[in-house]
Amino acid sequence: MRSKELETYLDHYRMVCPEITEEELTYISDVVHISAYKSKDFYLKEGQVQTSIGFLVSGLIRAFYVDEKGNEISTWFSKENEYVTDYPAYIRQNPAKFHFQCIEPSVVINLPYMDMQAGYRKFKNLELYGRLVAEEVVVLLQSRIESFLFQNAEQRYLDFMSRNPTLFNRISLTDLSSYLGIERQSLSRIRKSLTQK
Repeated sequence: MRSKELETYLDHYRMVCPEITEEELTYISDVVHISAYKSKDFYLKEGQVQTSIGFLVSGLIRAFYVDEKGNEISTWFSKENEYVTDYPAYIRQNPAKFHFQCIEPSVVINLPYMDMQAGYRKFKNLELYGRLVAEEVVVLLQSRIESFLFQNAEQRYLDFMSRNPTLFNRISLTDLSSYLGIERQSLSRIRKSLTQK
């Protein structure tokens, strides 16, 4: 009997790769494990090697690094039905460059790296799923780079909110302003001016 959390994870496979077979889903079911975290727990710390890729079933996790002044700079937020990973480091099995900390109590399904690679070799649809997820990661990372190159602060804020409407009351202004690369006071002004339009 598969748990509700596991079914949520497998539904992501079905959505991304409708051709996936029950045999392939059973392979995944047999190798993953589920972890539960409290708010403020770390899923992964900078310098650790991520031996399993995490899929967030419920909760919210922030990725950040600490700059030379000791400030925490948010680089990513992972919400329900998204992966939690420093992907370039993960696929090379190098130490992570970022901390991943739970903003909310979180449940993560972990797929071990070695089992993921074995699944790619054994099942064509698992390999296809992995490629499609990797392509999505590349698109998201490129979008983040382009937002800093081609958008002003207000456009970055509006773009973030349109992509993540459920996060409005779940992320602190401090974390959001560091993610957007603007001062907290500037973000407050942007939000205020938008409500007056």
